[in-house]
Amino acid sequence: MEQQVMWQQLIKLVKHEVLPALGCTEPISLALAAAIASKYLNKNKINRIEAYVSPNLMKNGMGVTVPGTGMVGLPIAAAIGAIGGDAQAGLEVLKNITPKQINQAKTLLSEHKVNVQIADNDKAIYSEANVYTSSDHIRVCIENSHTNVILIEKNGENIFKADSKIQDESNNESIINHMSVKQIYDFATQANFEDIEFILHSAELNDALSQEGLRREYGLSIAATLHQQTKTGLLADDLLSKVIIRTTAASDARMGGATLPAMSNSGSGNQGITATMPVVVVADYLEATPEQLARALILSHTIAIYIHSKFPPLSALCAATTAAMGSAAGMAWLLGKGQYEPVDMAICNMIGDLSGIICDGASNSCAMKVSTSVSSGFKAVLMAVNRIRVTGNEGIVCDSVETTINNLGAIVSNSMKATDTQIIDIMSHKA
Repeated sequence: MEQQVMWQQLIKLVKHEVLPALGCTEPISLALAAAIASKYLNKNKINRIEAYVSPNLMKNGMGVTVPGTGMVGLPIAAAIGAIGGDAQAGLEVLKNITPKQINQAKTLLSEHKVNVQIADNDKAIYSEANVYTSSDHIRVCIENSHTNVILIEKNGENIFKADSKIQDESNNESIINHMSVKQIYDFATQANFEDIEFILHSAELNDALSQEGLRREYGLSIAATLHQQTKTGLLADDLLSKVIIRTTAASDARMGGATLPAMSNSGSGNQGITATMPVVVVADYLEATPEQLARALILSHTIAIYIHSKFPPLSALCAATTAAMGSAAGMAWLLGKGQYEPVDMAICNMIGDLSGIICDGASNSCAMKVSTSVSSGFKAVLMAVNRIRVTGNEGIVCDSVETTINNLGAIVSNSMKATDTQIIDIMSHKA
């Protein structure tokens, strides 16, 4: 394939996978389904909501705060989506909700009129909202990605049904599956700046979220706690601490219900934060130009998408770790003076270090996993710029970075399925 055509396809892919999202994308997906359903109710009073979600969506929706509501879980997401959601806003469906609407949603919950159950299917991402009034029943189904509507029914009749052929084609392997890390590096470092400048918006959104996370108490206040300890001397106020604190602050805010959007990656705000903020912090430290920042960010986000494409969209692996492999690549490019080798080495070092953090659902503690991931990433980069690499004789790491990434993907796609089932079983019994 001609290089310029390939690069344009990559840009299209990144624009599709790197999007603003308000709140954790799993409950937001259900909120979007409910908001779309409400469009067809002719403003009649909602009597009840019955929702069904895939096991992994249930796992990631049970313990996370829904922005603006101060409440945790999928029922409030379905209720506020139906009452105040903007059906046209995608992952920012809750951006315009009002206090009055929040109170109405909470009333639905207090009257036990919202029920969310696990759907009987094998989809990684699936959310279905059934919204009832005295005269109508609207059913909306989202599948395969957080905003991909496949069905809208009103009183049993189809209003919209996605073309199965188009769905099959959309699920085909994308351009990125046929690329190497070196080709992604060439794209990030050689593409026209004007073509990739859009990625700077990820720095703007996620840095604003990071500042909000330090300004107020959110979630477990992990970043604020670490920041406080840099003043007492228990933690050094160095570049590593800044990378951890500024990245974790954005995750604290996002998981704690802040009403600011994150720039997501591969359907996850935490992945977007993790792919963005370490690169922003290192670029600030180096006083990098906007073009240098953009190239490091496009490298980070594209590598994160590349690695995430090797396994299911939701799995037993904490994907903040793979997003941190993306930001490790971006940091390695900045600190390694633009050379390719540190990028390759940093990814392999991370897989040699951090290839097994489990995902036990979206929650405030995700910010801890984010902090662990970016700490590992920074360590991997420092080794890489000194030309130190986990060798191909150790563990799942091979001489080839692509083979190393594929090995991680094989573990997540195959053997970790049992882990995922066990995690969901544990969480379901807690609920």
